[in-house]
Amino acid sequence: MYLMLTKRGPVFLADTTVNFNPTAEELAEITLLVAKEVRNFNIIPRIAMLSYSNFGSSDSPEARLVAEARKIVKQRLPTLIVDGEMQASVALNKELMRENYPFSELVDKDVNTLIFPNLSSGNIAYNLLKELEAAEAIGPILLGLKKPVHILQLGTSVRNIVNMATIAVVDAQLKGQSATKEMVKRSPWWKRLKTKEQTNL
Repeated sequence: MYLMLTKRGPVFLADTTVNFNPTAEELAEITLLVAKEVRNFNIIPRIAMLSYSNFGSSDSPEARLVAEARKIVKQRLPTLIVDGEMQASVALNKELMRENYPFSELVDKDVNTLIFPNLSSGNIAYNLLKELEAAEAIGPILLGLKKPVHILQLGTSVRNIVNMATIAVVDAQLKGQSATKEMVKRSPWWKRLKTKEQTNL
């Protein structure tokens, strides 16, 4: 995932680094991982799942894959604000969305997370934004790992090194809290305490 600092605010892009041609299930998992990470930035994720098709305007396997991924996401997390498949221009243009797709749950919402159908499209988009100086890129932010591991791109700037170090520290703190909770739950005294509580009920 990349965090792009744009004139319209932070925009998160995925997948830009790891998964070449994800299945619908994998794309759904990517979306859920990104949503969780966006929340770690204290931002409510509003997610557009991108394609060259808009809500079934094309019946191609590629377009159906994105639509299926969105369906899986909604089954797993119904409260998540996510829609697609849709073109990037529709996702980022509220007027276009309102006029043509008033049924979308992204109508009148500022989309801040873009999920791409494959690695090629995501990587091209982030590099275009960065090289055209339309946004400052922070990343790649690796998701789904048990440990706080992150990487730096070739030729990365000092500013990006500082940004990624900060993200790595926060990631380590969050994962450390989760690990501590799991250790506590597995400890013998915690089990004895829970057993005692249940006995007293």
